[in-house]
Amino acid sequence: MSDSPAPRRRVPPLMDNLGKLCVQGRQLAEYLWQVPSDVAVRAQILGVIDQVAAEGKKQGRREMLRICDELRTAAKASPSSQQVDVLVNGFHRLMNLWQAAKSGLL
Repeated sequence: MSDSPAPRRRVPPLMDNLGKLCVQGRQLAEYLWQVPSDVAVRAQILGVIDQVAAEGKKQGRREMLRICDELRTAAKASPSSQQVDVLVNGFHRLMNLWQAAKSGLL
């Protein structure tokens, strides 16, 4: 018998407002793979980015503010597959930062 503890089960953090915004933004960005020139979705994405930046600022998450600045630039750029990729990856990075902060790593 070993004295090592049993492996911990990975439990995702409970969703707060910031987590919900990150998920919503990622879903909207992934939708752009299907319809890259959808102006209404781009406007929604810009709104989500602004909300994420506001929540990140309230929580003191400077790294999220930098990512939001990058995402704003990408969302305003002309529709292309590279631009959609930047948006999807940016929201994925925001989600990872949020999860790390909720788990106590940051």
